[in-house]
Amino acid sequence: MSENELKLDEFGPGDGMSMDVGDGEEKTATDLAPVFDVPVSISAVLGRAQLSVAQLLQLSSGSVLELDRKVGEAIDIYVNNRLVARGEVVIVDERLGVTMTEIIKDGDGQA
Repeated sequence: MSENELKLDEFGPGDGMSMDVGDGEEKTATDLAPVFDVPVSISAVLGRAQLSVAQLLQLSSGSVLELDRKVGEAIDIYVNNRLVARGEVVIVDERLGVTMTEIIKDGDGQA
């Protein structure tokens, strides 16, 4: 892991991160402590395909399924089924990972 990369477990209540929520008060990560243990589902979607049931039943080991994305195109990152970012597939220590290249703001790019 390079010195620029952070592990997810490095974030915690006292990490010093702060944000302005628009009401004149500055909030810190400590204010979010009650939700740190709330589980979320994260999905990195490479692409999609539509098949009929008959086509699905014809798939077997080695079958190729054509997706709606091109090689090198950004993948979608969903948190609890909500599009939150786009990114690229990377390899870290012989494992697949995703690096976020674009954060999706509310209302942008909803799928």
